[in-house]
Amino acid sequence: MAERVEVLIPEEEVNRRIHEIGEQISKDYAGRELHLICTLKGGVFFMCELAKHITVPLTMDFMCVSSYGDTTKSSGVVKITKDLDEPIMSRDVLVVEDIIDSGNTLSYMIEMLQERKPASLKLCTLLDKPERRRKPVNVDYTGFEIPDEFVVGYGLDYAQRYRNLPYVGIVKFE
Repeated sequence: MAERVEVLIPEEEVNRRIHEIGEQISKDYAGRELHLICTLKGGVFFMCELAKHITVPLTMDFMCVSSYGDTTKSSGVVKITKDLDEPIMSRDVLVVEDIIDSGNTLSYMIEMLQERKPASLKLCTLLDKPERRRKPVNVDYTGFEIPDEFVVGYGLDYAQRYRNLPYVGIVKFE
């Protein structure tokens, strides 16, 4: 089956919005140090660009969280395949995601991070699909709310391809 990608959010819009989010985060964390946690693999593109627009001192770490299970069920087994390298106790933490849809994996991850007693824990996502939410997730910074479409680009992939697109696109199967 062949596919094509249609532009949903052009590169210029993505860049503008990331700049705006970075400015807001900088204001919200003024006078503090921020610890960014990126969820691999998709979040890397967004976090790297976002970090360029945050003016407060920051550090970064990475997690890889996968969810397995029957796709007909509302929840599956969540597995951490790469945990944090540094403790987060008493730190201001911002989890940076590429996309939030069902919220299943992310709600588990946020709950687990809360148990590590950060000073604060907030969530930033480039893309949000609230209509697909199955578990409540409080998103503090959102780039774009998008429709329930299969999207790629800016870190998001289809079969490990299209991550490098500088825009967000919808995959159309032909």
